[in-house]
Amino acid sequence: MATVADQHTTFRTLADLQDRLGDVPAERVCMSPLPGTATRDDLIRLSRIGRGRGLYELVAGTLVEKTLGRYESSLAMWMGMFLGQFLTENPIGQMTAPDGAYDTIDGHSRLPDVGFVTTARVVAAGAENDSVMPIPPDLAVEILSPGNTPKEMDNKLREYFAAGVRLVWYVEPRAKTVRVFTSPENVTELSEDDTLDGGDVLPGFELSIREWFQRAEVSK
Repeated sequence: MATVADQHTTFRTLADLQDRLGDVPAERVCMSPLPGTATRDDLIRLSRIGRGRGLYELVAGTLVEKTLGRYESSLAMWMGMFLGQFLTENPIGQMTAPDGAYDTIDGHSRLPDVGFVTTARVVAAGAENDSVMPIPPDLAVEILSPGNTPKEMDNKLREYFAAGVRLVWYVEPRAKTVRVFTSPENVTELSEDDTLDGGDVLPGFELSIREWFQRAEVSK
């Protein structure tokens, strides 16, 4: 169950901070407000004034910049198009782009590169007009960038499932593979020769991984 907390987090050293954030590079850590003191309201305020300045997640009271290059952005856009077409024909929920934030656990707010949440859950949470979705997504798609660290992504994966996310796709653009997680320990790796499907979260959704990457690479 997702919870929202605004209590501050205390870090004794910079090393403690980076360890808590998953060894993310220092240039991705926002210093205003100071690490450990940022709140959900700070994230919302930054998202309103920070267009063109990057996207940030709220982790351990710290605003951490997301990484997303041109190729990764193209993959996210095309996934959004494929999912959008599916949801037009099967209106079971809402999709979000990389700037769509969701609360997870421990006061954290995450921005999957593509997210999906069922309409029933949105309505039940009364979250139709919220700036940050107060519930986690049903599906979180993360397009990995060179700036992501293994520890950061492992932390995020475990956080997603602890919050109640049902399905996570980790996409490796350069290897052209997709890791499909139904829990932190239950993973299937797919290649270009495989078809990605929505399982119980998006029943009936299917996508050729090769076609997806080819669409994103047209202008690479």
